[in-house]
Amino acid sequence: MRASAWLIAMRKLQKLLAILLVPGTLALTESARGQGLDTVPDASDIALLSQIIDWTGIVQAAVVILFAWLLLRFVDRIVEDLGKSIAERRLLLQRINAFFRFSVYLTTIAFIVLVSFDFSPRVLAVIGGASVVAVGFATRDLLASLVGGILIILDRPFQIGDRVKFGGEYGDIKKIGLRSVKLTTLDDSTVTIPNNLFLSEVTSSSNSGQLDMQTVVDFYIGLDQDVHRARELIREAAATSRYIYLPKPINVLAAQLPLDGCVSMHLRLKAYVLDTKYEKDFETDVTLRVHRAFADHSILPPLIFKREID
Repeated sequence: MRASAWLIAMRKLQKLLAILLVPGTLALTESARGQGLDTVPDASDIALLSQIIDWTGIVQAAVVILFAWLLLRFVDRIVEDLGKSIAERRLLLQRINAFFRFSVYLTTIAFIVLVSFDFSPRVLAVIGGASVVAVGFATRDLLASLVGGILIILDRPFQIGDRVKFGGEYGDIKKIGLRSVKLTTLDDSTVTIPNNLFLSEVTSSSNSGQLDMQTVVDFYIGLDQDVHRARELIREAAATSRYIYLPKPINVLAAQLPLDGCVSMHLRLKAYVLDTKYEKDFETDVTLRVHRAFADHSILPPLIFKREID
């Protein structure tokens, strides 16, 4: 009797899903055919569907979706305008907006489910057991991404506005949604990454919620050149850049490094740019300043490069 009741429930669910989500129930359809079940909905199934769906609630849900969409667009516009006028609070405003969006998403989904479907004991008895299996298989990736999004918001491996490196991509986090994270690369491409991927892979954040971030610029000179003078010139170029964040230290590290068949002196600048969006501008500005200063003080690159020039 239990097996028979389970097959009847499976048949009811299959026909119901065939009405609602035909493309998403192909796997369940094949399973039902393998058991000799009929997959064409009949009048009793349509009657069951009409009992489950509250059509008045569907209209209310549509109104709520429209209102939520307009609200999010309005808040996004306010956050964008405030971020331009109050630059030092831009990341904080974006993080608050991310929490707000997530709350609106969850509240809207809960409201839609509650007002659009009639969860009466009879309906739950008919579709309860089978629906758990079917919905579980159909939405497992979506649910994993949803859980991943919640964990990202709570654990905060990165935040809105952070410059991160993940899976070979490097750029700014623009949006944390229910299903995915939007990352804008430095060449202005938008990369969509499912939330569940962040649960098992390593993510590197350059600024960890701060507006400023450390930037590294490398230089190479010959071993016979004036290293101390070169360090001073690099430090001076960084300190006088319009993009430098002076409250944090400027370091120039030196080390001997094999480079294309010769040994060079490697000088690495570590300094902080005042805003993540100026990272490449800062690198370019400092590189050009140092190149000009090296030429003025006759500080030459490693020998192998001089031979190629000669």
